[in-house]
Amino acid sequence: MSEKALSWTYAEEIAYQDEVIGASRALGEELGAPAVSRACGGALRAIAGAASARTVLEIGTGTGTSALYLLEGMAKGGVLTSIDIESEYHKAARKLFREAGIPTQHTRLITGRALDVLPRMAHNAYDMVVIDGDVAEVGQYLQHARLLVRPGGVVALVHALWHDQVADPARRDPETVAMREAVKTLLDKDLWITSLLPVGDGLAIAIARK
Repeated sequence: MSEKALSWTYAEEIAYQDEVIGASRALGEELGAPAVSRACGGALRAIAGAASARTVLEIGTGTGTSALYLLEGMAKGGVLTSIDIESEYHKAARKLFREAGIPTQHTRLITGRALDVLPRMAHNAYDMVVIDGDVAEVGQYLQHARLLVRPGGVVALVHALWHDQVADPARRDPETVAMREAVKTLLDKDLWITSLLPVGDGLAIAIARK
């Protein structure tokens, strides 16, 4: 193992994960909804905390792993809204939120296709938007996120390196191209202040310019 790979593994292994998050991660694997890595989840938690986020929108709930990290970092009394097309995932997430002791008023789960739901969301209403949905639609999610996040708010794009394929220009499959283009969109310095982090499967963090 190279020193770089060893460091990446170390960062993942020491990252925080409590019992409920571990259960959510395991259930996600079982149901076909893989969760963010431990280090990526930790980064999301830290960013939500640094932003003192009170309103967070998540595109792609899965079994609630990312949401659990985000809720730990969010400001007291904050509300996380999460969209997923799979009702089974939301049923699992609600159970895990109860096990974690999260009051029901702090989460709002919307079951439906994200591109049908997002146009109905309030503009400039969210301190943070997390994108972890259908990769083929990631470009459209970003267009909505730019409208929904408040000026100075944060957009987090999960899987930004997409199985280590985004960095290889020879990879031209639709999902890789979609993610590569999404990352390029976030590099527009007139709209975003962006950093691409090599945690988990890649995490792009972008602050919406005021």
